[in-house]
Amino acid sequence: MSVSTEAQDQPATTTTTDATNTHMTLPADHATGPGSLDVPQPGVTPGHPQPLGSTVDADGVNFSVFSEHATRVDLLLFEQCDSPQPYRTIRLHPERHRSFHFWHCHVRGLGAGQVYAYRMDGPRDPVSGGSRFDQRKVLLDPYARANVNSRWERTRAIGPGDNVEHSMRSLVVDLDDYDWEGDTPLRTPMAETVVYEMHVRGFTASPTSGAAHPGTFSAVIDKIPHLKELGVTAVELLPVFDFDETQVLRTGPDGTALRNYWGYDPYGFFAPHTGYCSSPHLATHITEFRDMVKAFHKAGIEVILDVVFNHTSEGNEFGPTISFRGAANEAYYHLWPQDRSHYMDFTGCGNAVNANHPIVTKFIVEALEYWVSEHHVDGFRFDLASELSRGPMGYEMAVPPALWAIELSQILAETKIIAEPWDGGGLYQVGRFPGKRWAQWNGPFRDDVRRFVRGDAGISGEVASRLGGSADLFAPQEELPTNSINFVTCHDGFTLNDLVSYDTKHNHANGEANADGAGENYSWNCGCEGPSDDPEVEGLRVRQVKNLLSILMLSRGVPMLLAGDEFRNSQAGNNNGYCQDGPLSWLDWEQVGTERETLGFTRDVIGLRKRYRTFREPQFFSERLNPRFLPDITWHGTRLHQPGWENADAHVLACTYGGFDGDPDLHLVLNMYHLGLDFELPVVPGHRWHRVLDTARPASHEILPPGAEEPVDGPIYHAQGRSVVLLAALPDEKGTRR
Repeated sequence: MSVSTEAQDQPATTTTTDATNTHMTLPADHATGPGSLDVPQPGVTPGHPQPLGSTVDADGVNFSVFSEHATRVDLLLFEQCDSPQPYRTIRLHPERHRSFHFWHCHVRGLGAGQVYAYRMDGPRDPVSGGSRFDQRKVLLDPYARANVNSRWERTRAIGPGDNVEHSMRSLVVDLDDYDWEGDTPLRTPMAETVVYEMHVRGFTASPTSGAAHPGTFSAVIDKIPHLKELGVTAVELLPVFDFDETQVLRTGPDGTALRNYWGYDPYGFFAPHTGYCSSPHLATHITEFRDMVKAFHKAGIEVILDVVFNHTSEGNEFGPTISFRGAANEAYYHLWPQDRSHYMDFTGCGNAVNANHPIVTKFIVEALEYWVSEHHVDGFRFDLASELSRGPMGYEMAVPPALWAIELSQILAETKIIAEPWDGGGLYQVGRFPGKRWAQWNGPFRDDVRRFVRGDAGISGEVASRLGGSADLFAPQEELPTNSINFVTCHDGFTLNDLVSYDTKHNHANGEANADGAGENYSWNCGCEGPSDDPEVEGLRVRQVKNLLSILMLSRGVPMLLAGDEFRNSQAGNNNGYCQDGPLSWLDWEQVGTERETLGFTRDVIGLRKRYRTFREPQFFSERLNPRFLPDITWHGTRLHQPGWENADAHVLACTYGGFDGDPDLHLVLNMYHLGLDFELPVVPGHRWHRVLDTARPASHEILPPGAEEPVDGPIYHAQGRSVVLLAALPDEKGTRR
């Protein structure tokens, strides 16, 4: 079937075929008109209810879609992506083409590239039944592997009337037509993982990226050497499922049309986002995405997808009908029981997916298994994952079927599953998220480390917990440090540079009078709001960035770095760039050259984490003794064994790690006081302390490579104000203790 972006001069004649007459040769079974084939159309047989979606076989394509209460289902076939009208409409007979709640047929002679969609009719009883059938609206296949939106107009899917000429359509994809060259998922152990969170478009959209197709999956491949050199082991891609970026949310103060940039508003859960493909009109969605995954794997980097199963782009009762609403509104969404025409909203996005309905659980699990089996994806991060633990009435479930089905799926058994363990309805589950295998974004780590580094006093105990893998949060549930995703920054909030450059958010460009975004960021501008040419301010900011990176990488758990933080990317103080598809949110690759100091430090501190297993140990500290009779952890302040947990004025923390399995004993000093302080060092017989890291040292001398560590004279180390120090106990060649 031809797939072209060129619209026909006039719509082809639409032919409607009743699937009950599939064995008859009728004149109506011919399509006529510009661009259509003046040959008999493929025959239609009942086909099979499973698998859902469109499936290519040797004879044609099998179509199957779910709708429990539909009374009529039409399959629309389009000649081209831009065809105003379908060249053929196949009406499915409820007796021959329906198995329980699945409507299905097989159309002979069709193949990959076929453009299709559905119409459905049935009861429209939103108040008591929750159904919203509208036969005038064209529906995407929820299981479609690719979609096209070149004719899409969102308003036509909201208002009354037929929207066929302005609808999105789905594409038939042949999943077997690809050479993986032996590629398989990498299965990097969680304890060895360093995550890099990035936005596919924003990563290369800037002209400074030098990409041939900026903002696409293919352009990401060009930057893989940068990530490999940096030392990250996994990329976590902000949503890459199809989402509607045509919707204008509002107009910014400068007249710019603001749209959905982040992508947390999906409609196609099996389909790579059309806007990230360099040639979507050629149905290359699958190939372009797979090429990117394969390239990452060749570089030893895993691919984790940020997935949004908590809500969809259809919004509330005033939103568009795209697929779920028009097929099974009452099954897919949480609806208010008193008046089911209204949607429960635990997400802040207009609707909430009814994840624990059996058909929706099936949909979610099959989508995840599809991305792993067919696209070799290594893991998933679930946006507002706590919403998936809500039952039919919206209450928290103790044993939510959807989350346990994900955890127990055999196909997903070796993938990483990461929860954002809260939702927009107030459910907060950090440390108590259902299941055992789920890693969780550790919000307390972010907040405690930010506060400590900016200079808040009296929280050394909380910081000690974060350094050790947050046992206070995860140990009571018999979980591990690897259940903790440690982060200081992420897409949602300040960048690392802005965290040390702004006291308050500056979101006016979002057109919401600076009311959006988090108000409390635990940031500190180092004495000047915004950019500064003061060398002292700039020097302090660089050191604070290094302090934050050091604590992140030297903590047990799984560290996550925000894209661009390695070269001090800034969003001009905007901490909510969800609608900023422009230079404000795009990475400026010229900073790779101008911010070499921070880039080099980031690379080296990741390497430091990899050098010492102490920081990657997947167990909590237990005070076990090593061969030198040192516990695995001993806490201190400026004086040994006096951490000052109860000192409300404390700005410091130190600890000694007893080394195991070839690791040396280590001593970590965190001095977030504004003045330099002397820290006592413990005695390790036959060993001498050597400096490995000191963020107060001049550029390129902060982290010393193996063999170049510098010995420390005496039992005291003077740590400069606002600095992080790491010492290693190495054998003393003179046989004396220092």
